[in-house]
Amino acid sequence: MKPLVKWSAVGLVVLALVAAAVLAGQRGTPVQVVPVTRSGIVQSVVATGRLNAPARMDIGAEVTATVVEVRVREGNLVKKGDLLVRLSDAEARAAMQQARAALTEARGRATQQATVAAPVASQAVVQAQAAFTSAEREYQRARDLVAQGFFSQQKLDDAQRALDTARSALESARVQAQANQTSGVERVLAVSRVAQAEAAVEITQARLERLAITSPVDALVLTRNVEPGSMAQPGRVLLTLAAQGGLRIDAGVDEKNLRTLSLGMPARAVADAYPGQSFEAQLSYIAPAVDPQRGTVEVRLAVPKPPVFLRPDMTVSVELLGGTKKNAMVLPSGAVRDADREAPWVLVLQGNLAVRVPVKLGLRGVGAVEIVAGLKEGDEAIPQTEKAAPGDRVRRGPTAAANKGMEVPTFISR
Repeated sequence: MKPLVKWSAVGLVVLALVAAAVLAGQRGTPVQVVPVTRSGIVQSVVATGRLNAPARMDIGAEVTATVVEVRVREGNLVKKGDLLVRLSDAEARAAMQQARAALTEARGRATQQATVAAPVASQAVVQAQAAFTSAEREYQRARDLVAQGFFSQQKLDDAQRALDTARSALESARVQAQANQTSGVERVLAVSRVAQAEAAVEITQARLERLAITSPVDALVLTRNVEPGSMAQPGRVLLTLAAQGGLRIDAGVDEKNLRTLSLGMPARAVADAYPGQSFEAQLSYIAPAVDPQRGTVEVRLAVPKPPVFLRPDMTVSVELLGGTKKNAMVLPSGAVRDADREAPWVLVLQGNLAVRVPVKLGLRGVGAVEIVAGLKEGDEAIPQTEKAAPGDRVRRGPTAAANKGMEVPTFISR
């Protein structure tokens, strides 16, 4: 009888285990769930970018010359017109003196033409006119006397030659006087020589100024690539300046967030070097095209009041602030499937079944999504981390860790 009793006990244990397995199968696989709750949410886009000056300038020389002096170093603030680099200018200064001397000579000649040559030419016309009148009278007298037989033909010929000479002298004096008038050729030439000399002075002055390199704007010196004694050449960068008057942030935003961006959108930024000191920014530019290599859209943000600690090329994190809702139905983003597609859906626990429910989404925060339609407050969603599919028999397991004490974040990450 004892073996029978022993086998009966074993059978009972087996039956109990089978019954427990059947009961567990009827109840379903345990899964974690997160409920739909009401909370405030702010939609935003987070990106990483760099600070840039409104303009960055590479300063170089326009001529080949030896560097005599460099007056600035990295980090110096300079004003518009401040001398940055001085190049050797001995030859240019000598050329300037020569050009100024030529200008002085040209102006003197112009004055001489106006005050001496022109009056002398006018008096020469008067004298030539008197000589012509006298020669003309002498010719008339000689002609009358030759006709009366008092003089020979030779006398008349001599008078004719004298008259022709006087006429020619008168014409020459008149032409010379006309040339020395205000609109005459001599006056025009004198003025032209002065203008040429003035242009030569301006050219030499410009060459001389190119040897004194100054700052075009108020700026910060970023790099210094030159020392006294080195040779400056066209095309070689001597200094790099960052224009003052405001900073901007250049960043790349994932193209999936393009629909949430709008010009004028407020933002908060934090420099990686100063994580505890945020500052305000504003979206001022959205690139018209997407970068096909990175799948990002270039954006720029103005920084109206940059803190004093900011420097060009600093790495910054930017949070672009979008829509806000105080009493929204939200779910952790991990519970929403195909969120970036046309038909997002949620796997919901209904009784002992996992049911696929289509939803309409609203604002998106970091780790949280607004549910506009499809679910109601209190519905329990199965996160994507759980091994469950639509139609599976499931049962509520431990509460998902993501839902314990959940606070809805206020931004979404890239």
